[in-house]
Amino acid sequence: MSGGGLVLLLSGPNLNLLGEREPEVYGTATLEDHVAAATAAAGEHGLTLEHAQSNHEGDLVEAVQGARGRAVAIIVNAGALSHTSWSLHDALAAFDGVVVELHLSNPAAREPFRHTSTIAPVADGCIAGFGGLGYPLAVEAVSRILAGRP
Repeated sequence: MSGGGLVLLLSGPNLNLLGEREPEVYGTATLEDHVAAATAAAGEHGLTLEHAQSNHEGDLVEAVQGARGRAVAIIVNAGALSHTSWSLHDALAAFDGVVVELHLSNPAAREPFRHTSTIAPVADGCIAGFGGLGYPLAVEAVSRILAGRP
């Protein structure tokens, strides 16, 4: 068990289409399914999960800023913004809690533009390529980091 606290789960552009969009890459589970799995995992670790999804970069930046002083961790699946968003990078750099980058697919095994992450330099770690299992794994990582046993 960690000491508890709020974890913000951020979902970027097009993740609202999970279950419909490229199921051969992203699977058939919906974003709601993934959020439910993360919420259940958070509860098992004494954490509370709050979720926000937006197709707009500025909304995600504002969510990160709003988490400062309120959340102990952010799990972020920024979608394509993971490879382009320096504003999200900067917002996460100003967050003083745990940051875990999350991807359903393995960006390193995909198109070359996906091989670089703007999030990685400000994240404690990245969980990628495990499909929906990544959501509870990300919560587990947060819990272990908070408890001082990564």
